[in-house]
Amino acid sequence: MLVFFGVLLSLPAQPVPRTPVDDAAVIEKLPFRAGDSSARELEALRVSARKAPGNATTAAALALAYFDMAQARGDPRYIGYADAVVRQFDQSMSVDLLVIRGMLHQYRHDFDEALVDFAAALAQDPDRASAHAWRGAIYLVQAKYDNARQECAALLKLSRTVLHGGCIGLVQAYTGQLSSAYTTLQQALALARYDDQRLWLLTRLGEVSAWLGYNARAERHYRDALALGRDDGYLLAAWADFLLDNERPIEVVKLLAAWEASDPLLLRLAEAESTLQLPSAGAHVQALDDRFAAAKLRGDTTHRAEEARFQLRLRKNAALAVQLAAANYKVQKEPRDLRVLLEAALAARDPDAAKPAREWLQSTGFEGGQIRKLAAQTLQLPPVAITPR
Repeated sequence: MLVFFGVLLSLPAQPVPRTPVDDAAVIEKLPFRAGDSSARELEALRVSARKAPGNATTAAALALAYFDMAQARGDPRYIGYADAVVRQFDQSMSVDLLVIRGMLHQYRHDFDEALVDFAAALAQDPDRASAHAWRGAIYLVQAKYDNARQECAALLKLSRTVLHGGCIGLVQAYTGQLSSAYTTLQQALALARYDDQRLWLLTRLGEVSAWLGYNARAERHYRDALALGRDDGYLLAAWADFLLDNERPIEVVKLLAAWEASDPLLLRLAEAESTLQLPSAGAHVQALDDRFAAAKLRGDTTHRAEEARFQLRLRKNAALAVQLAAANYKVQKEPRDLRVLLEAALAARDPDAAKPAREWLQSTGFEGGQIRKLAAQTLQLPPVAITPR
């Protein structure tokens, strides 16, 4: 899961169509709550785009709304909708559309293509903060911290103080400066003017606190983020992980009962249900099996880390889990990615598989106690025996 801070900006695969044979048929129940204005806002943007089919500005607004919906609800179908809008302008891309196309590439973990789009946007508009922010996010995922620092510096030069704080705070967090990272993120939070900014910063403060072992403080930050009342898939996943780590699966079931459309959240729901031995666990495990199989047929590796965790914790297939986790680590190298690789290596009793994670810990100085403990445990595993031919 790509950790992103594009939301701090607070910027004001296409499905196959199906024609119902009955006018009363329910095609799908959309995940909107009563009183949620998202549906009305999306429809207004669709109407504007239909009325001006060649207008890049209205198209960009609609595509961005779809992208935001995908991030909020964890439903990748909205990425397909956004992509369909952007593709209409492939031969005449505005700066806005270049940035959005880059965001869509990064969502699919096609980071090289994303960086090409962001570079093209900055060539036209060197002061485009969103392009710098997303490049910084990608460099963080790739563990290219010097590059990420350059993007953070660019944001500071543009006087994007909150965005800079989120950027440099994560660099500090990943490079052995958790206490400094917490302070930096707190300072950014104090300057944040929008709920989207506050939600993201509170979520990150919760994670940093948990890495430091300050669980009460972490819970306070997560609850403050939830109290903002905004849907956010990353927040829900981080909070669910915190609850699972602290043996509170009942709360996870209540939290995620209505989030089955999101693979990462369904995974955590199934984990909690399996722990509690609930009847619904079997159906959800099978649903995940089917989704990962379908993704493999499409060549989609977006949720490879989640699939590794699924194989490890729910299917108990350590050998496959370690293969998936190792493949995922080649693409993204954040604490969650390290953790699943280390856990899979331990379960598979394969110390060599954990070597890249141990090297990352040594080179960065990352201070997360739980991950460092896992890494130390892999060093105690006996070497894998080589069977002579």
